[in-house]
Amino acid sequence: MSDIVIIEDNADIADGLRRNLEIEGYRVEAFPTGAQGMERIRARPPRLVILDLMLPDEDGFHVLRRLRSDAFDMPVLILTALAGEAEKLRGFRIGADDYVTKPFGLGELLARVEALFRRARQRGPTERERPPVRFADVVVDRALRGVTRGGKQVRLRPREFDLLEALIEAEGHLLTRDALLAKVWGYDAEVLSRTVDTHILELRRKLEPDPAEPRHILTVRKAGYCFRR
Repeated sequence: MSDIVIIEDNADIADGLRRNLEIEGYRVEAFPTGAQGMERIRARPPRLVILDLMLPDEDGFHVLRRLRSDAFDMPVLILTALAGEAEKLRGFRIGADDYVTKPFGLGELLARVEALFRRARQRGPTERERPPVRFADVVVDRALRGVTRGGKQVRLRPREFDLLEALIEAEGHLLTRDALLAKVWGYDAEVLSRTVDTHILELRRKLEPDPAEPRHILTVRKAGYCFRR
């Protein structure tokens, strides 16, 4: 049975959500504070978290940040009255999987919960349990699409991360520019091989100890690129 934790201080909303989700076949527990929710999650990680942002003890952004920094990778759906674009972007950047604003339609919320579970199933346990990749002082968390260097977060654009992941998956093997264009850009007719080179330069600038003398993201002359730890 799918296990859901709700962190929501409004008792009426929490109780209504719990009852309706249980009718749909989910096992649900609700907690009014971030501290209580985190205690439950650490004791028995659920398969989904529904998280309010305005909690009495700490804001939900802080809870979400702690979840992700502690390597909890279950889907998180933010449910809040904060409807501004800045709040939504902040939530997604920290690691939210979906964002629903109050007031909300119950049918829509149930559909979003179902979609998050479906995506998690499609992703599959093998991908979700892959260990982080480490080289030099860099850690690449492929499950959460996060990168740190020397313990500090490195901000990669989505395409840069996709490129890095493609190189990591082919570790020790040559990937031609055409192969990278196919895997990362989908053979977009408007993409030129120079775009691959530009993204490689950005990855080196952000991740290599000496971008001018790369040790990990290597050029294979007149052929393409390869990755080595």
